[in-house]
Amino acid sequence: MTINNSFAQTIRSIFTDGGALLFCIVVPLVYPVLYSLIYNRENVREVPVTVVDECRSPISRDYIRRLDATADVRVTGHAPDMLTAQEGIKKRDVYGIVRIPSDFHDALMQGRQTHVQCYCDMSGMLYYKAILTANTDVSLAMNAEVKVADLGGNPVAMASGINGGTAEQRGVLQHPVRYEAVSLFNAQSGFASFLIPAVLVLVIQQTMLLGIGLLAGTRRERGVRTSTELGALSTLTGVALAFIAVYIPVSAYVLCVVPAMFDLPQIGSLWHLAMLMLPFLVAVFNLGITVATLPRHRETIFLLVVFTSVPLLFLTGVSWPGAAMPDFWRYFAMIFPSTHGANAYIRIYAMGATLADVRHEYLMLWALAAFYAFTAWLSVRFVFMKKRTENAGHAVETAEI
Repeated sequence: MTINNSFAQTIRSIFTDGGALLFCIVVPLVYPVLYSLIYNRENVREVPVTVVDECRSPISRDYIRRLDATADVRVTGHAPDMLTAQEGIKKRDVYGIVRIPSDFHDALMQGRQTHVQCYCDMSGMLYYKAILTANTDVSLAMNAEVKVADLGGNPVAMASGINGGTAEQRGVLQHPVRYEAVSLFNAQSGFASFLIPAVLVLVIQQTMLLGIGLLAGTRRERGVRTSTELGALSTLTGVALAFIAVYIPVSAYVLCVVPAMFDLPQIGSLWHLAMLMLPFLVAVFNLGITVATLPRHRETIFLLVVFTSVPLLFLTGVSWPGAAMPDFWRYFAMIFPSTHGANAYIRIYAMGATLADVRHEYLMLWALAAFYAFTAWLSVRFVFMKKRTENAGHAVETAEI
């Protein structure tokens, strides 16, 4: 079979085979939007908490009022003691408890340190983040005001002439070194901006692997044959060109259009992104041909590919820092194109990096493309064409391809 015939037949198979059409076209169109819609709010807001106010003073009530005014936390009730408050967490009515000690007011008035205790439902880390952030912001703001109010007994303040001075002067002493926190590359510190880019790259990889596996399984079940090694190589080249041609617009939609739809960070160069995706698609295709030789039935590919989605997301080093992984898993992750593709995509499109900045990931993708091209050729040579019989002096291939 020539390259042109193989290309045309593969394109026709992708759009006529229900399974291949689903995983190569429909899933890449729908799944990225679905995932982005789920995390579109970026942050968890108005987390319900209950308060145990053992102080019951004006300053403790002021603390509760400020806490309720934050965007992260909503005070839904008050409990007389910790045992009663814990019942709310058990029933999932609230996700945290804020306990204000009985000496809260007296400690502040006497210049002693006091503590506000936060108890969080750790079944969801985002609840913990919201509750801790809200209490930290309120305590820092009240702490600064307490310092300013205490200037009357501060010898430094009196010597500086700040005591009883203007609000601007008191502000200078309140914040001797002003600072401003800026979240680089993720201005909202949102969950979608942090996780969705890696998920988008994985969607491309997993759907291509499934599409290749389904078509390869169909060919084997139908007993499609080739007679020469040159014919097998032509078939392989035509199939590769067909899948890459289909996945170029699919990748553009998944990696460019979907982030734009949900206002995810996009400050990189489209040209650098296109240059990155070329070795990524080639590497994924060759990996798909290698994997497709393992199952003999088209449905078996699901068992080999689908369950790897979540582990591969962890192995990218996005959801869990790669530097904190054991050495074995860091090296194991390097054999998957998604590991290098996800990290390079995030750095290029969300952080404004160039190909020179992701040189390591770029070269690794080309190395994987070459390595899996060799394994794909071995698969065709020794798996798809391994059985030969002599018939009337002519070699006849009996394995499927």
